[in-house]
Amino acid sequence: MQLTPLIAVHMSAAITAVVLGPFALWARLGRTTRPRLHRALGYAWVTCMVAAAVSAVFIRDFQWPNLAGYTPIHLFIPLTFFMLYRAFVYLLQGNVQGHRQSMQRLYVSACLVAGAFTLLPGRYLGATWVN
Repeated sequence: MQLTPLIAVHMSAAITAVVLGPFALWARLGRTTRPRLHRALGYAWVTCMVAAAVSAVFIRDFQWPNLAGYTPIHLFIPLTFFMLYRAFVYLLQGNVQGHRQSMQRLYVSACLVAGAFTLLPGRYLGATWVN
């Protein structure tokens, strides 16, 4: 598999989300809260997550066990959309703790765990690291 524009968009959005996530979470923690910074970084992070999830729908892999080109890592797509929806519903309800937990879980599952799966041998990035 080669680096297509679609994969470049997906990787750019995903890597940016991995980098922005801790800063967005940090901006609301500690003694000094930074609500404007948290909101700005949060909007940027959500935009990156949506871009990564939408672009992932169109990335297919027929080498791994798949169903019409969709592999188990594609299960993170509906998880991402559901967790984003749930986090904003919590926020609209005033449930800050639910919002925080949803966003933290989404960061760990969709950014860190899914990111780790991309480094498996035989996957695009996994093959790049080995060669």
